[in-house]
Amino acid sequence: MTLALTIGLVCGIAAYGAGMPLPWMLGPMIGNTVAAMLRVPVRAPAALRPFVIPVIGVMLGSGVTAQVIGQLGGWVLTLVLLPVFLASAAGLSFLVYRRIGGYDTVTSYYSAMPGGLNEMLLLGAEAGGDERRIALAHAARILIVIIFIALFFGLALGVTSGQNGASTWVALDALTSTDYLILGACAVFGAWSGKLIGLPAAPVFGPMILSGIAHIVGWVTVAPPTLFVIAAQITIGTVIGTRFVGATLAEIRRDLGLGALSSLAMLCVAVVFAEIIALANGIPLSQAFLAYSPGGLAEMSLLALALDQDATYVSIMHVIRITVVIAAAPFVFRLLRK
Repeated sequence: MTLALTIGLVCGIAAYGAGMPLPWMLGPMIGNTVAAMLRVPVRAPAALRPFVIPVIGVMLGSGVTAQVIGQLGGWVLTLVLLPVFLASAAGLSFLVYRRIGGYDTVTSYYSAMPGGLNEMLLLGAEAGGDERRIALAHAARILIVIIFIALFFGLALGVTSGQNGASTWVALDALTSTDYLILGACAVFGAWSGKLIGLPAAPVFGPMILSGIAHIVGWVTVAPPTLFVIAAQITIGTVIGTRFVGATLAEIRRDLGLGALSSLAMLCVAVVFAEIIALANGIPLSQAFLAYSPGGLAEMSLLALALDQDATYVSIMHVIRITVVIAAAPFVFRLLRK
């Protein structure tokens, strides 16, 4: 774990110095992926994930304001089109894994579903799919989607990481001890209560709800320190990169190749739907694209934060996406099998 985090930190600093977009996530992610391919004994910092994920939820909640709540009516079209997008994107992805990859039907189906990695792995295993292939497919999807989005935002949309500017930097001493206590309570109790009542993506969504309430009522008026954002990105990037540990070079090449084709197909669909949202609702194309991009909730939320996009809009859409996929995937699979 220490070695993986060290590689992540060094690669993050190097990526930042080189001017790479989203350096604190892409650097650790790429560095640890290369290390895994070279058989370096890196290990995912799994012990840190339960601490980092609620912090991300608290950060997302800090962007919830009365003005944001007033915009909910403008999100209706995004929500209405979301199931159509999911069916289109997952259908194309399924064809990639089934026709080009030659995976069996179960493995192809659960590899193609743009839901949470852990949830799709469990559902796929229960249905008789190849767990290793499903895990590598989703790891490849998240890796490739993040890299593509960083390039798309930087090259096509001209949007770069907002955290690099001094105007967005929140210092450690910008928060009082009371602020730290309130936000810490939001993280701890939000994650616990979210799991207790069965919220989707509870470790993120629970803290996000409590943090949003705390910011709306004025108990806290500042966001968590930027160093926390950077630490979260380094940890998440390291976790993604180390998911390829133990896979052979042939498996990594195959899964990255299929993941690239699958992700490109889904991202092309995402661009089309995002353009429809942008033209119809006036929501910026960049935000609509992030909302429909088939990455993980934590990763897409961090991207929204780092790129100065509306993280509340993006994160809520991904919570709903993951919920819909988890709820509908087994039911749809049974129908297709019949």
